[in-house]
Amino acid sequence: MSKKIILTGDRPTGPLHLGHYVGSLQNRVKLQNEYNQFVLIADLQALTDNAEHPEILEKNIYEVTLDYLAVGIDPKISTIFIQSQIPELTELTFYFLNLVTVPRLQRNPTVKNEIKQKNFGTGVPVGFFVYPISQAADITLFKANLVPVGADQQPMIEQTNDIIRKFNKTYKEIFPIVESLIPKDVGRLPGIDGKAKMSKSLGNAIYLSDDADTVQKKVMSMFTDPNHLRVEDPGKIEGNTVFTYLDYFAPNKNEVNEMKEHYQRGGLGDVKVKKYLNEVLQEILTPIRERRKEFAKDKNEIKKILIQGTQKARDFAQKTIKEVRESMKLNYF
Repeated sequence: MSKKIILTGDRPTGPLHLGHYVGSLQNRVKLQNEYNQFVLIADLQALTDNAEHPEILEKNIYEVTLDYLAVGIDPKISTIFIQSQIPELTELTFYFLNLVTVPRLQRNPTVKNEIKQKNFGTGVPVGFFVYPISQAADITLFKANLVPVGADQQPMIEQTNDIIRKFNKTYKEIFPIVESLIPKDVGRLPGIDGKAKMSKSLGNAIYLSDDADTVQKKVMSMFTDPNHLRVEDPGKIEGNTVFTYLDYFAPNKNEVNEMKEHYQRGGLGDVKVKKYLNEVLQEILTPIRERRKEFAKDKNEIKKILIQGTQKARDFAQKTIKEVRESMKLNYF
């Protein structure tokens, strides 16, 4: 029996950070041994709000691939490929455009939130507005059964399944219904400034490629309890970013709980807690950073991995698009 197909991916807007590591990268390393995993570098979707600067994509694709390899995604068992190099994705997106109404897209809460975050107002690029349809094509072209997503991305999966049902009913049943794979024990990692989301645009991220000094400086600048002014003062744990990170990353949970109790009753300073967090993060990031440096020594090898992965993905895509054309009676010749 063949393995189920899983599709994951990232927009290449720069190197990946700890939020990606917690939210998806660790999972992908585990999943690649259980599923037939396609890892999409979504450069076309990165263009939807960055169309005037396509020159940055090549560098970012390289950076993202280095991060994938450094955390342990193995190109021998996971297919890493570049979205723009699969023309069948663009073709399938065009077909899907006819199966979705404008009001349905406007109701998608994920799209609404991202439009608000990016301050588009009424000037939303059409490419950005319809990117859920593009994502549906990404998933269905590879006949993915499972897609790992955060809870906030569930509306995208629901919209994909709406499209699948409409296509299967209108033409022929080709695509499987997609299931979300939502990690139960992982939420969204906040930025080092305490804001809800870690992101490059907010300047509040710790990157997998950051050197040891940079990580230390960022940790020492992290948001804690603004009212914890003296060591002897009782401090709050809720909303304290340093303890949030320790809950995610520290292996010794008993030690973290003891620190929390000490902090809450007073007598434990922020600097000491931050130094402990820095030690924890350095232990995680040092081997990733070292592997990344090794892979970066041979850029031609990175290119070879991307070429081979993209060709493998395209071979799969061509078979699916042939089925699509036949079911839509577009095979004229």
